[in-house]
Amino acid sequence: MRFEVERKFLVADEGWQAGVTRRRRFTDGLIGQFETGNKVRVRLDEDRAWLTVKGERVGLGRPEFEYEIPRADAEAMLSLVCDTCFIEKTRHCVPHAGLLWEVDVYGGTLAGMILAEVELEHEAQAFEPPPWLGQEVTGDPRFRQSALLRRFGEAGRVVTLEEVLAGPL
Repeated sequence: MRFEVERKFLVADEGWQAGVTRRRRFTDGLIGQFETGNKVRVRLDEDRAWLTVKGERVGLGRPEFEYEIPRADAEAMLSLVCDTCFIEKTRHCVPHAGLLWEVDVYGGTLAGMILAEVELEHEAQAFEPPPWLGQEVTGDPRFRQSALLRRFGEAGRVVTLEEVLAGPL
């Protein structure tokens, strides 16, 4: 079992683009979510597919379990189980001050949304924020992928960052 500790931020400007060292495209499908915050998702990228089970948050962290699965199974889950409940994004890896920042540029239902996250060793770990980093949204329920998908479902169209920020906490 792995315990994931991450912080999530809005992106203030395009300065991150100059530091990108690699990119990966993902499709994430939400299979199930529980009131406790636990969730199960399927993820597909260019090279592999896997299931991720995330447990309830404890502070900034949560237990995470990942299992690689056949690509055909992931594609079937996305179309048969997840229906329209999936997210498309390109993850850009941007090293800064000894940490690897991941900048997610969303497409499809959340086109235009850009979020940055960093995984830490522990909650109290200090870090130097990159100059392009915006407001922290760690723990803000409006920026959970499941909440973003729900907003899209309610709106029936692409959801803008302004609409998410204007929504209830």
